[in-house]
Formats: sequence, structure tokens, C-alpha cells
Amino acid sequence: MFTIEQIDDIHDRLGNADTLVEYLRSLNAIGVERSDSFLADGHTEYFGKNRHKVVTAPAHEMLTIAERGNRQGLLEHLSLHNQGKTDYLEMSKGLAESGIAKWTFDTTRMTIAYYDRAGNEMLVEAIR
Repeated sequence: MFTIEQIDDIHDRLGNADTLVEYLRSLNAIGVERSDSFLADGHTEYFGKNRHKVVTAPAHEMLTIAERGNRQGLLEHLSLHNQGKTDYLEMSKGLAESGIAKWTFDTTRMTIAYYDRAGNEMLVEAIR
């Protein structure tokens, strides 16, 4: 059973775009199968086998999630972040304004998926 401390250690060492593949593989190696990060307050829920779940504390102030998902806005804010023009909080605010409620890492399929408030999948990207 994985712990928040193990996850924090992996995140501190590998939690950036340059090492994303290693980050997800390391999470998978300790038993994390999926994680859901919520834009409203930045907390993350990590899921493993036998319904094992751990939850982080909120990472930032509450953000309002727009009622409707805007795929173009999602793509624009991801592009800005990937270019290094926004930090995590600025990206989170932009995604929230675009109606994105959460993103999900799947450590088995090696994907990240973005969802709107209604749970509609707005984008899935393979992590390579």
C-alpha cells in the first residue's frame, strides 16, 4: 500500500514535464494505478489495487470551474504551460476558466485525460 510520503518523494524528484514518463512509471511501481487532480482546489486522489486510496491536501485557493467545457481554451492553456509561459497555478486558473474540472493520469495506459464538470472527456494524451 502506497503512502502520501512515497508519492511526495516521487513528485519532488520527478514531478515535471521533462521527467513525466519516469514520474508515472515510479507511481505505478509503488502501486498507483490512477490519480485524479481537481482544479477547484488542487487536491489529488491516488488510487491503487483493492480500492486503496490516498488524498492530498488542497494545493491552492478555491477556483471557480466554468459551467461548460471549452476544448479550445483547454488547448490554449496547455500550450502556454508547455511553452513555459505559465506556472502551475496560472495553468490551473486557465483550465478552470475553460471548464476543466480535473485531469486523470493512468499509470498503466500512460495517459492524461482532461474532464469537464459533467465528466465529459475533453482530451486524452499519451505520455511518451
